Parts: sequence; structure tokens; C-alpha cells
Amino acid sequence: MTPSNHFDESSLPKGQLRKLNALRKSVGNNIADRAFSEWLSLQATQKASPRDKHADLLAETVWNLVQSKKLMIRRGGYIVRRGRGRVIVKPAPD
Repeated sequence: MTPSNHFDESSLPKGQLRKLNALRKSVGNNIADRAFSEWLSLQATQKASPRDKHADLLAETVWNLVQSKKLMIRRGGYIVRRGRGRVIVKPAPD
């Protein structure tokens, strides 16, 4: 690790290592290391994707039914998907 780098190559996941190696092949080691460290610092500051409001509402509704013992969820769970004007609930494949 050179002083200009702000990352440890051994701790990078495979996808990031591929990106770094591709940058090194295309623009050279010094420029690639600086560009990659800047890109990596930007990745750390980005927020995670927002939660799905509809999935949260569905989970909350189902959980309330489970707690009131009006609904029993079998081991393995269910698959919930949209149909033509309805919701289709099937047992998850084993």
C-alpha cells in the first residue's frame, strides 16, 4: 500500500478488486489508485437504499394478525405476489 492510497487491497471484496485492476490496466497504477480511493470514499458516504413502504405495511399488518393469533405462519413461509386484481399467497417451495 502506497501513501497515496487510503484503502487496504486485502480487505476489498472481489468486485472492488476487479474495478481496481481494470482501472490500473487502463490508466496506470498511480492515477488508478488515486481515482479508486476517491471513488471508495464516495461509496462509504452514500446512504443505503430506502425501505419499501409497501413491504413494511404488509409486514406490519401480517405481524399484527400473527400476534393476535388470527394467522399462523407455517415453517418455510409463504410467497406473496400480485395477480389480476388480487393478491396470491402460496406456500414457499421446500
